[in-house]
Amino acid sequence: MAEAYLELGTNLGDREVFLARALALLEAADGIELGQRSRVYCSKPWGGLEQPDFLNVCVQIETSLSPQDLLAECKRVEKALGRQVRERWGPREIDIDILMMQGVNIDTPALTVPHPRLMQRRFVLDPLSDIAPRWMFHGVPVSLLAEALRVDEPDQVGFPDEKATQRLAELRGSSR
Repeated sequence: MAEAYLELGTNLGDREVFLARALALLEAADGIELGQRSRVYCSKPWGGLEQPDFLNVCVQIETSLSPQDLLAECKRVEKALGRQVRERWGPREIDIDILMMQGVNIDTPALTVPHPRLMQRRFVLDPLSDIAPRWMFHGVPVSLLAEALRVDEPDQVGFPDEKATQRLAELRGSSR
């Protein structure tokens, strides 16, 4: 089993429900065991398109899947939840990204791990630092990367959403 970190984001519909359903589907998948989960963060859209705010959460998993099979499972979950193909960085029902995977450095047209834009995104680094503050990315702990990005990119507005975190916990409790 390898340790990996995923980021889930949504900005359409009942966002907490999409997050809860995605986590339940990942948890039910063969070869994936869910571990720690970050608080839910609310963030402004990234990429310049006008759209609703996102809810983002990071989750630690243990997996026996290869990186390619893990990506296929993430895409299967997105499809099961009705993800529509729209413009890049546009609104979405659910998005699941592989951020990091123990012992994996891969760069193919279909998959890059660690995630190529990880260091540029507060909506990823803030929740990731909740559950993996000491995970090293290019020799720097995730918590320090998150702190630096808060200073360097103050326009990337994001904050922990305690109400959404509580609702997700309640939805997850009722789905077990």
